[in-house]
Amino acid sequence: MDAFRSGNPRTPAFQVKRYPFYLLTRLISRYNTIIDARLRAIDLDIPSWRVLMILGEKSPRSARDLADTAVINLSTMTRIMQRMITAGLITKTQSETDARVSMVALAPEGEERLATARQVTAPIYEHLVEGLTADEFEQLVALLNRLHDNLEPLAI
Repeated sequence: MDAFRSGNPRTPAFQVKRYPFYLLTRLISRYNTIIDARLRAIDLDIPSWRVLMILGEKSPRSARDLADTAVINLSTMTRIMQRMITAGLITKTQSETDARVSMVALAPEGEERLATARQVTAPIYEHLVEGLTADEFEQLVALLNRLHDNLEPLAI
């Protein structure tokens, strides 16, 4: 059987378990269930963890860049940021070059929480990639990026 046909919802040969989006959703759902419990134990939720991870790579960054990188719409990101500011995890200031732009940075408490979150989530990541070779991991990342790029022209 043609491998692509069994994953194509247009064909009679379609099988949900061969549909890449089902498989990705199943993976993300299981990951989120596992990671959520670990994060809640350190008083974090998944969106806040995502913000901390992104700011851990580069801080400060604009609120728009943070939302885009986190794949969260700006209005939802604004609510997440408000909660995180109240919790003392991040700070928000105006850009020195453009007063219309909000700059978001890790606060000292956010840096500490990020370090703790990395410790509690690392074992999950390590277990997830266990048994993959470096080449397989690189191939996985490349394939996921290619699928994303293939959807780009269809994005509204």
